[in-house]
Amino acid sequence: MAFQDLLDQVGSLGRFQILQMTFVFICNVIVGPHSLLENFTAAIPSHRCWVSILDNDTFSDNKSGILSQDDLLRISIPLDSNMRPDKCHRFVQPQWHLLHQNGTFSNVTEPEIEPCVDGWVYDQSTFLNTIVTEWDLVCEYQSLDSIAKFLYLTGMFVGNTLYSHLTDRFGRKLLFICALVQLAVTETCVAFAPTFKIYCFLRFLTGISIFSIMTNGTLLVIEWTKPKFQAMATALLLCAMAIGHIVLAGLAFVLQNWHHLQLVLSVPVFLLLVPTR
Repeated sequence: MAFQDLLDQVGSLGRFQILQMTFVFICNVIVGPHSLLENFTAAIPSHRCWVSILDNDTFSDNKSGILSQDDLLRISIPLDSNMRPDKCHRFVQPQWHLLHQNGTFSNVTEPEIEPCVDGWVYDQSTFLNTIVTEWDLVCEYQSLDSIAKFLYLTGMFVGNTLYSHLTDRFGRKLLFICALVQLAVTETCVAFAPTFKIYCFLRFLTGISIFSIMTNGTLLVIEWTKPKFQAMATALLLCAMAIGHIVLAGLAFVLQNWHHLQLVLSVPVFLLLVPTR
């Protein structure tokens, strides 16, 4: 007797299937946001070089005391090709003559500029801080942000290969629980990562676990559901992930500190382990 025939005998959409689908639905709502979390925790805000006459509270200058912030910015930061303040360079010395030229620079020697040797100032109107502002992943270090995302996707590839092999040997339930534990621990630790290297390593481990949770959860539901209900079950699980993404956007609007957002999304994963015991 085939397994689908056996399901017809015992019930293809009974209480067991409904409870199982409900659990995986909730799991997808909680786990799904972690795949898009870095869209917010790794957001790159507007930034410019730190300059003393703008950002040093103890700086005192007779000329700067009567100037507006826009004027101080004009004499401190050069313009880029789009005529906006450069994000990665500043003038070595304040260019006071720029206040009297109305934007014409033809008769003036090219002023000397330098990189942001004293760090950057970030716009905090949208996010109080992100991993970019915490570890200064901008300008010549901006590629490090992409490396973090690449390692996460690499982890998903490794997890797909590793967990698929282990699932065939030890079963879906055991590997599903192990992946949940791994996700809960690593994503919670990410919120307290002291260095960028540790952050990348933990996100790599997250990538390994998250693919197994989504794949095994979906297959657990489909395998125990009659074919005529499988399309409905798959659609519901995809909707659960969409709901999770909506929740993520709402939380990111409220929690502007990336540590808090990371922690609020990670701790509920531990609650998913209670029904699996």
